[in-house]
Amino acid sequence: MFHLVLFEPEIPPNTGNSIRLAANCGATLHLVKPLGFSLDNKHLQRSGLDYHDLAAVKVHENLNACIMELAGARWFAVETSGNRCYSQVEYRSGDAFLFGPETRGLSAAVMRTKEDLQSLYIPMQPKSRSLNLSNTVAIMAYEVWRQLSFTGQAPRG
Repeated sequence: MFHLVLFEPEIPPNTGNSIRLAANCGATLHLVKPLGFSLDNKHLQRSGLDYHDLAAVKVHENLNACIMELAGARWFAVETSGNRCYSQVEYRSGDAFLFGPETRGLSAAVMRTKEDLQSLYIPMQPKSRSLNLSNTVAIMAYEVWRQLSFTGQAPRG
């Protein structure tokens, strides 16, 4: 459906939350090494590994390997310094969303890795520095899934 890409994630609970999120909205979660933790870390397990069997999670040796696997996808980097508000884009199935490490975001070199990479931001109050990574992933995932008419949603009631 769509792809969530965590570039060099550092904090296990954020990745665990993203695993749970991917399982619940039908996205594929891509983790780009190096990871700041082991995938069997107890914090990761507590926050999302019970959903690991329900989520599509792929681990890549580097960003170029991930880009090659997702050839043909439109790529969006989600950054505090993005050029376009996330709610002003029409998303499509197959789009990929790149999120940087919690402590440093995406470097200029990473932003140049993909020539047609578009950058997005999520609005915040003027003195705010950033949102939590898993919250940012959730905001993006549900906006994309909403635009895709909640494809695959389980019937309620």
